[in-house]
Amino acid sequence: MERVLTVAEMREAERYTESVLGLPESTLIERAGVALADEIIKRFAGGRVLVCVGRGNNGKDGKTLAKILSARHGFSVSVFNAETAFFKLFDKKFDIIVDCLFGTGLNREVTGRYKTAIEKINESGAFVISCDIPSGINGDSGKVMGAAVKADLTIAVQEYKTGLFLGDGIEYSGETVARDIGISVWTENCAHKITDKDAATLFPERKRTSNKGDFGRVAVVGGSKSYSGSVILSKNALSAYKTGAGYSQIAVPECIFNGVMGLDPECVLTALSDDGNSVKFDKDALLPLMRNDAIAFGMGMGVTEGVYDSLRFLLENYNGRLLIDADGLNALAKFGKEPLKNKKCQAVLTPHIGEFCRLSGKEKEEVLNNPVELAKDFAAEYGVTLLLKNAVSVITDGKAVYLNVTGNCGMAKGGSGDVLSGLLAGMLLRKEDLGFTVAAGAYLFGKAGDIAAKTHGNTFTVTATDIISAMPCAVREIIS
Repeated sequence: MERVLTVAEMREAERYTESVLGLPESTLIERAGVALADEIIKRFAGGRVLVCVGRGNNGKDGKTLAKILSARHGFSVSVFNAETAFFKLFDKKFDIIVDCLFGTGLNREVTGRYKTAIEKINESGAFVISCDIPSGINGDSGKVMGAAVKADLTIAVQEYKTGLFLGDGIEYSGETVARDIGISVWTENCAHKITDKDAATLFPERKRTSNKGDFGRVAVVGGSKSYSGSVILSKNALSAYKTGAGYSQIAVPECIFNGVMGLDPECVLTALSDDGNSVKFDKDALLPLMRNDAIAFGMGMGVTEGVYDSLRFLLENYNGRLLIDADGLNALAKFGKEPLKNKKCQAVLTPHIGEFCRLSGKEKEEVLNNPVELAKDFAAEYGVTLLLKNAVSVITDGKAVYLNVTGNCGMAKGGSGDVLSGLLAGMLLRKEDLGFTVAAGAYLFGKAGDIAAKTHGNTFTVTATDIISAMPCAVREIIS
């Protein structure tokens, strides 16, 4: 896993390295300049380079970089200092512009000559490289502070920062790479992002003598007469057993049973009592579902008392792993979250931002500005694992935090969340730590979306079913 630090965590690491380990700031600045130069030299044989610097340590990193590149054959280097604001430099044509105006400590709106410099960089047409974080992006929230550099590549010094991925950061950072310069990061309480290597641990080689009973049972409970498609997508993700489940079962209201029958013969199909549109509470119908090791509940069910009472019964009586999505979450928000505190099972909640706002009572802007801490607080209060879905999702059990950066805007379509629920339900059969398992599932889902977009050649035409089709390729890439 790769660490992702807040501004405060990075500052503490720098303080510890300098004051306790005795490594001077000047040495770290020199190393940062070398790391930036190495990454540029690795990618470019030469070219005209403009290094834009400010007055902080980020600017000192840039000045060091300029000296190193100037000594290299093939690079012609100029330096723009925002404190002198000699904007005529931007009239020249540069192949590469390196942004070292601000570091991660920016906490106010960008104005004046710095804003003008950022606008000039973005208008240049050059390949833009940002040092540590694109200037103008908040180091924690990823919010644009009035104006921000749009980078093609961001070279994070020592560790990734949360602002690179959250909020607007993921849009402005371009490709991201972290370079170690010897700062001692001793905390493991920071956020982490999953890699292929991490996700691969959930797909170990299976014995040839295995049987389907070795790999667990999953049920997907959802659908209504108004919304039958969502549960079918979840079922599809499971019925092909693409995440390795041994058995999968689908439970739908009786009113849509005939419409679902035969669509995927691999799945066991069960009818639940309904009120003509959605499920009504029926203890006897729910009891057989509890033989499954994992259950996904809520997709397309409608927000009714019958749905809420059924969910409350599962929470308080089921002892497996229960994933709650969509209308399951909306039912909790409408009728009360108390069953979460009385649960017998391990619960996973997968809200998007709007659903989380309804659950938590927070305003959208507040959640977007501080998703990690709000997600952690909610997960800790209710004893759940929370996957807060967004362009970059936050996964937390109230202690550990994971950020998932795979995926693309083509996945922002109806049905994608349902596919994720089905995929995750299959992943929950693993015995590993629940938070890590959910994070790895989100990583796989995003990777499948990326493969689907690559297959299509664009993000416009990707659909939820395309993501399902890409899952085998995603697993193959992870385990290869």
